[in-house]
Amino acid sequence: MWVKLCCLLLYFLALFVLARVFEAVAWYESGFLATQLVDPVALSFRKLRTILECRGLGHSGLPEKKDVRELVEKSGDLMEGELYSALKEEEASESVSSTNFSGEMHFYELVEDTKDGIWLVQVIANDRSPLVGKVHWEKMVKKVSRFGIRTGTFNCSSDPRYCKRRGWLKSTLIMSVPQTSTSKGKVMLKEYSGRKIEVEHIFKWITAHAASRIKTIYNSEHLKEEWNKSDQYRVKIYLFANLDQPPAFFSALSVKFTGRVEFIFVNVENWDNKSYMAEIGIYKTPSYILRTPEGIYRYGNNTGEFISLRAMDSFLRSLQPEVNDLFVLSLVLVNLMAWMDLFITQGATIKRFVVLISTLGTYNSLLIISWLPVLGFLQLPYLDSFYEYSLKLFRYSNTTTLASWVRADWMFYSSHPALFLSTYLGHGLLIDYFEKKRRRNNNTDEVNANNLEWLSSLWDWYTSYLFHPIASFQHFPFDSDWDEDPDLFLERLAFPDLWLHPLIPTDYIKNLPMWRFQCLSTHSDEEMLETFPDSESDSDSENKEVFSSDREVSEDDELSAFHRCSAGECRCGVETCSCASQYCHHEPCERKARSYGSYSSAGDMEPDWSAWPSDMLHCTECVVCLENFAKGCLLMGLPCGHVFHQNCIVMWLAGGRHCCPVCRWASYKKKQPYIHPQHLSSEPPS
Repeated sequence: MWVKLCCLLLYFLALFVLARVFEAVAWYESGFLATQLVDPVALSFRKLRTILECRGLGHSGLPEKKDVRELVEKSGDLMEGELYSALKEEEASESVSSTNFSGEMHFYELVEDTKDGIWLVQVIANDRSPLVGKVHWEKMVKKVSRFGIRTGTFNCSSDPRYCKRRGWLKSTLIMSVPQTSTSKGKVMLKEYSGRKIEVEHIFKWITAHAASRIKTIYNSEHLKEEWNKSDQYRVKIYLFANLDQPPAFFSALSVKFTGRVEFIFVNVENWDNKSYMAEIGIYKTPSYILRTPEGIYRYGNNTGEFISLRAMDSFLRSLQPEVNDLFVLSLVLVNLMAWMDLFITQGATIKRFVVLISTLGTYNSLLIISWLPVLGFLQLPYLDSFYEYSLKLFRYSNTTTLASWVRADWMFYSSHPALFLSTYLGHGLLIDYFEKKRRRNNNTDEVNANNLEWLSSLWDWYTSYLFHPIASFQHFPFDSDWDEDPDLFLERLAFPDLWLHPLIPTDYIKNLPMWRFQCLSTHSDEEMLETFPDSESDSDSENKEVFSSDREVSEDDELSAFHRCSAGECRCGVETCSCASQYCHHEPCERKARSYGSYSSAGDMEPDWSAWPSDMLHCTECVVCLENFAKGCLLMGLPCGHVFHQNCIVMWLAGGRHCCPVCRWASYKKKQPYIHPQHLSSEPPS
């Protein structure tokens, strides 16, 4: 996770540097920066009209270029970045979708229950034509969508009862605006009563109703009273301008930030005394002033602070965010970080996507689960001070120059999604290259694995967990028993109870105590050979070679020999036999077993108990193969204290019976050690 987080931070740093490079290239080619002011006199009539449409100011009654230019100057300073964005938005002929309401509930859910937006709905009465034609309606939809106003069409033929109850007996236009200045307040529906069915007249009607929600100040005394008043709003934004009404983008933002930010329009058109404006630091108009408990901030002086809906919306969101804004931001960051797994994971292509899907599911689930207690934590009433301090931190950090650069870069890359995706892909390919190079230097085999090999290992892992309930978590892939013996699968199907056996790793067998069986009294090989019966004279030569010296067989050799024996590949040599137990029925092994256990330690040889671990029970016989312990044989003890031939008990445990053959105590669990009597720990009893 930390690797992916570092890769994501490195990617954001690369985006920041790339944006500065683009600015330098634009300055070198054109000679201006995005923050450089533009003189409206040098612009054409078409560009000036485009700027007014983006700001939401009507210009239908202004045929002269001079009047249009003055209106642009009265609404705010124009920057190169705003001009470029406005012209690009005008050239992009993207079709904006409009909602078709299916009935009363659909209309109520989207329009009347939406408290932080403006809706424009065209109602078509039964057997009537729409009030606005198709061509003009498409222009209207495109014009108002710039300011976040949503549109829709309600056909009364789908729900005539609701139209009659509302009084919609003829085709009309309905506008939905929040009625109060509090968040989640009531919604007010207004019906268009104008006679001119033109786009500009309808737009003026919309902006007039939206502007009526904004508090307007017409004299200096009212301004002084409002400026010194302390109320529920901690953040206020003032527009000082010589306009009849505020721009449409300013009114639309007042609806969007209802309950969070108070919007105030100061009309200085007929002011004679502007001394109080100079006292509070306002020396020119138009000015956009943000007033917070921390001080005054002049909007438009830093990078990316344009006079447009999108720029001011991102600015206010960073200063006064909602919980939903923070959740969406965390969701985007978590998913960007999870997609890094597609490039960090090495191996087969299918493996990359399987790991990616798993990571996406895990990260999003953890994000949602972690947000639930946070939401409950924020609902507590005595955390208001914590919430205020958090917002104060946001305001301090997001009014810096670095924050303005970050907002400008966000608007740039969000308006160019192809560039954002291509840079993300290029960054991921670089990570994939360096990760593959690092793993090749470490001689990792998974780099060269193909899809079939990985799918095969994935199937082995899946079948193992399917037929064995999980008792311990293991990493896949691993070697499966089905490859060695496919009959095990049929045995599982024939005996369903075997499916319930837990999957227990056999690594603990290596940690079990092992030692060799030794005796106190020794005899010559000739005396021991005389005790053999005559009926077994055909095995004298073999036994003589076996016991001529102590066998030095390592633990790994004997384990591998027993695994070969269990697989039906028993190879018994003259010097050693690793399958002298009841599980091997080869004739050489049976002769070896008879000769191996033919010595009775209870007779003329006394075991050397001092070589035994202190917590092991003393015995002279293996209950698995029912043979006595011979001198030099390798023994193994279980946590319960019982002792067996090492080969016998390994075969017992490897077969899936993870318990003692005598007391059934689990072979992987510790037990209270057995304390021997005093006479057994030192000298043999008299």
